[in-house]
Amino acid sequence: MPFIDARLTVPVSEEQQERLKTAFGQAITALHKTETYLMVSVAGNAPLWLGGRKLDKGAYVAVSLFGSAPADAYEKMTGKICDILADQLAIPGDAVYVTYHPISDWGWSGSNF
Repeated sequence: MPFIDARLTVPVSEEQQERLKTAFGQAITALHKTETYLMVSVAGNAPLWLGGRKLDKGAYVAVSLFGSAPADAYEKMTGKICDILADQLAIPGDAVYVTYHPISDWGWSGSNF
């Protein structure tokens, strides 16, 4: 039950949102999860500051997942997220922050896993 929440400083068209959703769906396998229950949110035009400086091109991506993954899987996922944002939106990796939120209690469809 992963959730990828991407806040991006650049405008993102519906077509780009769809491409990002698809790319994140492929990348989530790095955390030993599938796209089957993946939820994705993409918010463009989000103001972000890094080191006190407003970013022209930057991103904050929060990845929440039921359970946890090994450190090397998080490392792989960070690389994939940075590659996706660089390839699709020209956002450089040094302007991308990724956080991971392993969750032990996750609710869906009226009950918890």
